[in-house]
Amino acid sequence: MILDPLPTTPDHDIPAPLLTELTALYASNRAFQALSGDFPDPDDIRPEQVAAALADELAVPGAEVLLARSAGRLVGVVITLDRHPDPDDPDPWIGLLMVDASAQRQGHGTRLAALVEERLSAAGHTGVRLAVLDGNAPALAFWASLGYEAIGHGRDRAHDRPCTVLRKSLAVTPRAVLTGARVAVLDPEGAVFLFRYADDEAGPHWALPGGPASEEDPRETAVRELRAETGWTDVEPGPLLCTWDHDFTHQGIPLRRREHIYLALGARREPTGPQLGEDGGEILGWHWWTAAELVAAPEPLWPPDLARLLASYTESTESTESTENGDS
Repeated sequence: MILDPLPTTPDHDIPAPLLTELTALYASNRAFQALSGDFPDPDDIRPEQVAAALADELAVPGAEVLLARSAGRLVGVVITLDRHPDPDDPDPWIGLLMVDASAQRQGHGTRLAALVEERLSAAGHTGVRLAVLDGNAPALAFWASLGYEAIGHGRDRAHDRPCTVLRKSLAVTPRAVLTGARVAVLDPEGAVFLFRYADDEAGPHWALPGGPASEEDPRETAVRELRAETGWTDVEPGPLLCTWDHDFTHQGIPLRRREHIYLALGARREPTGPQLGEDGGEILGWHWWTAAELVAAPEPLWPPDLARLLASYTESTESTESTENGDS
């Protein structure tokens, strides 16, 4: 399972294929939607309603929407809040944790909760809280099984309904952070080169050439991995586009990887790396992606916000060139 923040397009919308997945996930939990009252008709949840609901969540300071994938499939969504409006409440909150109904009773909820707790613990938090609506006995039993204890009763902020407040103490333990590097190679037209990778837990996904670091700095990792996977010895990583932290489980163990994403310019061509075409290998294919194709990607991208990141880089570059040319 891999856990990442909700990606958005350069226009700050949810990519259409992802919104379709999210709508199906929300709609699959019909009983919860009927109880929560978050949608007008729990039997007819529409993409624009899900998009609006998530936009409202993200409008709250300190809120984060995280998506969980397993074997390439979106299996869960979780919404966290790094602080409660009550200044006397020191804990972050889990506002929602929902697993696709067809994927329940497979351990996804437990793994997702563990990743969220690890994420909060690594940020230095000593506890986490959540509220369960009265009448949601399955949710109360689930959280109790994970060690959450009832500490009081209250009313939910959205609809002023009675609920039980639960809390779990977290051990603040620094998480080991694995490092890696990837390279966004852009052709003269601005298309970016991606490999399609296989992954037993995350499933097939498209990602920039790269991989884990050895005993070297991130830029050296980027050079080594780019040449090993593509065979291109004339492409040099340029400026750092971003660093990307992503949480995931490997054989049930929560882990975090920090990858340095570099930019590079190169001619459009085919890769010639030795890993291509190997039976049972990790690389399944490759493609030069236009900006429009990135926004409508039918499979997960790593990093998920690649379309927005590249659009921001292009805009900043064009702005710099305009300034240098004396335009205003």
